[in-house]
Amino acid sequence: MFLNQTTYSTSNGPAAVVLFDVNNDSNLDIAVANYNSNNLGILRNAGNGTFLTQVTYSTSVNPAAVATGDLNSDNKLDIVVANYGSKNIGVFLNAGNGIFLSQIAYAVGNNPREVKIVDVNNDNKLDIIVANQGSNTVGVLLNTGNGTFLNQMIYSVGSSPYFLAIADVNGDNTLDIIVANQGSNNVGILINTGNGTFTSQVTYSVGTFPTPIVAADVNSDNKCDIIVGNFNSNNVGVLLNAGNGTFFTQITYATSSNPRAVVVNDVNNDNKLDIIVANSNATNIGVLINAGNGTFLSQTTYASGSTPISVAIGDVNNDNQLDIVVANYGSANVSVLLHC
Repeated sequence: MFLNQTTYSTSNGPAAVVLFDVNNDSNLDIAVANYNSNNLGILRNAGNGTFLTQVTYSTSVNPAAVATGDLNSDNKLDIVVANYGSKNIGVFLNAGNGIFLSQIAYAVGNNPREVKIVDVNNDNKLDIIVANQGSNTVGVLLNTGNGTFLNQMIYSVGSSPYFLAIADVNGDNTLDIIVANQGSNNVGILINTGNGTFTSQVTYSVGTFPTPIVAADVNSDNKCDIIVGNFNSNNVGVLLNAGNGTFFTQITYATSSNPRAVVVNDVNNDNKLDIIVANSNATNIGVLINAGNGTFLSQTTYASGSTPISVAIGDVNNDNQLDIVVANYGSANVSVLLHC
């Protein structure tokens, strides 16, 4: 289903990767957070699914996560990074030609581990959600309207919040927060009250050391389900939505060793969402095909570089097929696996 990987060098320790069109040329480019090099790398798409040498931008220490969105409503995609070894996140505004201004730092909690860009208060401005791993909190930074942000509002969650997913879990047309509490072996749901403030978390037990988490409708019932990678359990758990924003007990599916990243998309064009997982201790990625009712077949694996820890999916060569991009932490590169 996917061709052998083509690799592109990054800086040391690529920890997170996203696909986005940085220069409005209708080609998907790569942004990578280079954790051990304290920089953000941009690899421009050459136009055929191959990529140019990365251009780097300095961050604070240890960027661990990256997200993209138009923060200042200028129709250009900007970038936010979570600077893990600090108490800040960095905002990189797009200068207009795929070049970024120097980061603007915003104070958050201790050791920010994950960041998302979404509109949580329905004012048509993108806000920032951050998981503060060292503070056991989630922070919400509301957009003032010009791409600057208010001080974070803080919500207590479980121990060592690691990854976030943002979705409307209860069908009220507001976005809720889902957090993987790695130290508590559970996921927490914080319901949006309607104005960008959130209720206290409700938790659901999952596997050991839950790390990646995504939200998507995997059984086609128009309700948002949760998919979590249980790092030390070597499986992914699927928690189906009961219909009112509550969730059934997880159903687990075996992966290779230490699943470290998960994305969901329709990789085989059957209108069902499949699961793609980066197996960090197995030097491969796994693809679990949706059987049609929100259950999944055994994974098919594809070789990656050393220690794959982040994965993104998108059509990088404009052939109307979804391709996979993997950040290989141990190889200091990203892999591109084209769909065949």
